[in-house]
Amino acid sequence: MKTIQSIKAMARPLMISWAMVLTTLCSCEEYVSVDPPTSQLTSQAVFSDKRTATAALMDVYAKLRESSVVTGRTSGLSALMGLYTDELVFYGDAQHFGAGYYNNNLLGSDVQSAAWWANSYNQIYAANAIIEGLGRSEMIQQADKDLLTGEALFIRAFLHFYLENLYGNIPYITATDYTANAVVPRMPSAQVYTRIIADLQAAHDLLPAEYPAADRTRVNKAAASALLARVCLYAGDYAQAGDAASAVLNNTALFSDEPLADVFLKGSRTTIWQFSPMAEGTNSYEGQSFIFAAGPPPFAALRPSLLESFETGDHRRSLWVKEVAGNGGPWYHSYKYKQRFTDSSTEYSVVIRLAEMYLIRSEARLEQGDLIGALEDLNHVRATAGLTNTPAATPTQILAAILNERRAEFFTEHGHRFFDLKRRGLLGQALGGSKPGWQPTDALLPLPENDLRLNPNLLPQNQGY
Repeated sequence: MKTIQSIKAMARPLMISWAMVLTTLCSCEEYVSVDPPTSQLTSQAVFSDKRTATAALMDVYAKLRESSVVTGRTSGLSALMGLYTDELVFYGDAQHFGAGYYNNNLLGSDVQSAAWWANSYNQIYAANAIIEGLGRSEMIQQADKDLLTGEALFIRAFLHFYLENLYGNIPYITATDYTANAVVPRMPSAQVYTRIIADLQAAHDLLPAEYPAADRTRVNKAAASALLARVCLYAGDYAQAGDAASAVLNNTALFSDEPLADVFLKGSRTTIWQFSPMAEGTNSYEGQSFIFAAGPPPFAALRPSLLESFETGDHRRSLWVKEVAGNGGPWYHSYKYKQRFTDSSTEYSVVIRLAEMYLIRSEARLEQGDLIGALEDLNHVRATAGLTNTPAATPTQILAAILNERRAEFFTEHGHRFFDLKRRGLLGQALGGSKPGWQPTDALLPLPENDLRLNPNLLPQNQGY
């Protein structure tokens, strides 16, 4: 598995096996269908044609779905951070990598944490190669270069955002020069956020208002605004977070509320960005990861404390949770995604969706002293879930209500619960008593030991490992 210190082989003139890539991608509706070349292509050849350059980008999207931090597989944040916090109970084999996350006893040698790091930087490297290749290209029209560059910038920002929030103070990689990348130092979080925001603003300027793919599997201006809203919320720039969220919410031509039962269907108008399945007839990896038909669960089930946290009458409890009786149960699993295999794909993996924009703007308004606006957005999400207006009235009460709403809305979705508790300094309060293995140092994952040996500029290792 490659890391940013072991990409010397990748730094040769970007010899990419596009024959395999393009053959794989032809089965996905949102991908551009191209005839695979008969041999490997150099970067010059890839970026001399819009079709092959697009295929290079589609390969990066595919890798995000398959092996990134936000994959819906059990190796992704949705599953492992659900175990790491207070969403899931682990029932798998003690040797499974999920056990360490559930027991909060990760070591510096943790394989999955190292894989997230390595895969993220490899995907960032690929995005950088696309940006550089397009910048040198004289054959592709400027409008097409702008589109593909905007998408690659978005992906680069997206991955650095997750790396920063998982590992703290990370390298921000913007080039494919392996000699520089091999000794790159870690960067203070404030500088990382500055670069993420700059990439997203540049992406927004380059991306079109309409989706490049009708099924929202490629990003547009709205997706860039949505991620910018999240990043600015985490960075404490509440004015910009609220403005970016409003830019999405005001785009009623593309987005509107849906019944809860339809939110995770592939055609939902609440979806801002999603991954299509690998092949027609398959559905989301989340369905395969979380759904089980009989107990005991083969991997994980929802924690009782999560189930108890839903308010009476919350439709998310009845529609997004399923009970499985018998064999020591009842057991409960996440049921946001309801399909595994069907004749035609009905559910895609949603990465960013509309409800988050309401709750981001609610929190941003609260932090700026606009309690009425904060309650308006919060109650909008509650109404969709079948709940009445919150009784919260003071700033402290409203913030607690927003965080509770985020817990109910985003359980088992890409580590939202972990990141919310972390950014608000509540990890110890929420997990210290309920997770016997929890330590304050668990707020950061370990840096890969091999990378620390190869690049001393990454030292010191995060505390606790």
